[in-house]
Amino acid sequence: MTTYRNHPEAIQALVQDDRVHRDLYLSEELFALEQERFFANTWLYVGHASQVPAAGDYWSLELAGRPVMMVRQADGSVGVFYNRCAHKGSRLVSDESGNTGKFFRCPYHAWAYKLDGSPLAIPLKSGYEGTRLKECESGRGLVPLAGMRVYRDFVFARIATQGVDFDGYFGEVLKAIDNMVDRSPEGRLTVAGGVLRNVIQCNWKMYLENINDTVHPMSTHESATQAAGALWKDKPADAPKPMAMEQILPFGAGYDFFDKMGGRVFANGHSLLGVNFSIHSGYAQLPEYEAALRKAHGEARADEILQRSPQNSVLFPSLAVKGSPQVIRVMRPLSADRTLIEAWSFRAEGAPDLLLERSMGYNRLVFSPMSVVAHDDVHLFESMQLGLRGEGNDWVSLHRDFDPAELGQETVTTNGTNELLMRNQFRAWARYMQDSPSGAAA
Repeated sequence: MTTYRNHPEAIQALVQDDRVHRDLYLSEELFALEQERFFANTWLYVGHASQVPAAGDYWSLELAGRPVMMVRQADGSVGVFYNRCAHKGSRLVSDESGNTGKFFRCPYHAWAYKLDGSPLAIPLKSGYEGTRLKECESGRGLVPLAGMRVYRDFVFARIATQGVDFDGYFGEVLKAIDNMVDRSPEGRLTVAGGVLRNVIQCNWKMYLENINDTVHPMSTHESATQAAGALWKDKPADAPKPMAMEQILPFGAGYDFFDKMGGRVFANGHSLLGVNFSIHSGYAQLPEYEAALRKAHGEARADEILQRSPQNSVLFPSLAVKGSPQVIRVMRPLSADRTLIEAWSFRAEGAPDLLLERSMGYNRLVFSPMSVVAHDDVHLFESMQLGLRGEGNDWVSLHRDFDPAELGQETVTTNGTNELLMRNQFRAWARYMQDSPSGAAA
């Protein structure tokens, strides 16, 4: 059995130009190293600022195995801290969300901290006089994550103390967030409708690959699309479609449709699927809403927003954005064979309620654990996770449309069925799995 911790060359050998080794999905040792290196070196999605609207509001979660909390501070800014008391390490908050008031108070020994993490009060304070408390980490208060950035209310963090900066890491793919936020005439989104969560018995990379896989819908979702098509086949071509039909019928489009939609890859594993059009391009028009967008953003920008409906934009490695219908998926890896997927809906402030209905409807239809679409994918993810244990072939193929000319290029535009979008993710994975948790791009 390969030991990877002290053999960086063995890790690099797992990712070849046109295939990857099955250990990337199966090895618990590699997953532990991912938590330590890969996820520490990259920028991860924490949450949305609208989840903590008032001072003292917090949202707690695990980020790459570390307990963290997003906090609305007294000055109105958002901070991200490790959810641990500086004294003994107890978590300060146990609920997923809530309001702590004007300060955090540890439930163990009542050490208290201001909303900006600075120390506020310590019981038996005189007992620390003449000690080294003020000189060490425990006396400095809560520890913020090393890197934190709020981009149009989307909150990201980097665990590593040194590494690539936020703008350098994401670059042009941030336009995917702009496209979604600017669908609000007010330029503001709010999380709405709760969250759909699904724990899948598969490796996180498997799910992330599938986001860029346009070849599977015709076979994987054949039963769902055929059933929908049978219900709609006798309707006039110009008949208004119910929202569910509007959203599910395009899944049955042929290979040619998905190939011509186009894709684009960027440095650091990011990608855009549907540069020309997508399954979301045919949604019903809303003239009054479109007029409001033009008034708010100008003709050119409004047209750009409305005409650009990518299928998926991946902000590698933890966030997938759908500008229309305004939903995101968040990947929260739990182990080598367990991944938590969160699907969130957004209200575009100043836009018709129909947009929120479309967002929530899409999540229920496609990403709910009980949906007619997601159960197909989940079954196959878990089947692949089990199937990869079979011996005789240690490799997973990513050969489709491989071109040696793609090597070394940061931004490439290609056809929509090219597995380059997946190969690009694994090349970034290999780069950020380096020994030092510096996060610097090669």
